[in-house]
Amino acid sequence: MSEVIETIVYRFDELSDSAKETARSWYREGDLIDDWHEFIYEDFERVCDILGLRLKTRTVRLYGGGVRQRPCTWFSGFWSQGDGACFETYYSYRKEAPRRIRKYAPRETMLHQIADALQAIQRRNFYQLHAEASHRGRYYHEYCMSISVERDSPMYQGMTADAEDVVAEVLRDIARWLYRQLESEYEFLMSDAVVDSAITTNEYTFTETGQRFG
Repeated sequence: MSEVIETIVYRFDELSDSAKETARSWYREGDLIDDWHEFIYEDFERVCDILGLRLKTRTVRLYGGGVRQRPCTWFSGFWSQGDGACFETYYSYRKEAPRRIRKYAPRETMLHQIADALQAIQRRNFYQLHAEASHRGRYYHEYCMSISVERDSPMYQGMTADAEDVVAEVLRDIARWLYRQLESEYEFLMSDAVVDSAITTNEYTFTETGQRFG
């Protein structure tokens, strides 16, 4: 025999403090949109262009059935020791990169240092260095990037002794910078203030203990 069961539901601001924590946990477990990091990636692409990096691309399928090219950029995070970011790219000297990156991102001192390091090592090699970075393995952090560095000299001059190590470490620093940007954005989106606002705006309802209803 069927029966009607009545349940009292609550808006987020009507919940107790402990119930609010339960509601926040529910939201954090699954309601973050898939493309939350897109504007971070867009900023990263602009930074790469300024520094002289040409990101490799891969073909991805769209929900509507089409395809598009997306940069070969990956990350994992943000709770395990092996988490990080990596990317695939070609690199060559870009004129005025230190000045341009300071204009584009005046507060990002790590990017300023990266641009300065690339400028210095290129100067010592007559601006003839170029590099390639590819992803290897099944993890995503800066040490999953296989990096090769060469000097394109018409006189067949070799690289300075430090060139390969410097360029490789700078490219890994760029991956570290990207990961920090992603981590910072994720922590912001998962903060109590932002989560509370999202729950309230979407008018989700809950039981007295904070369990999602409906």
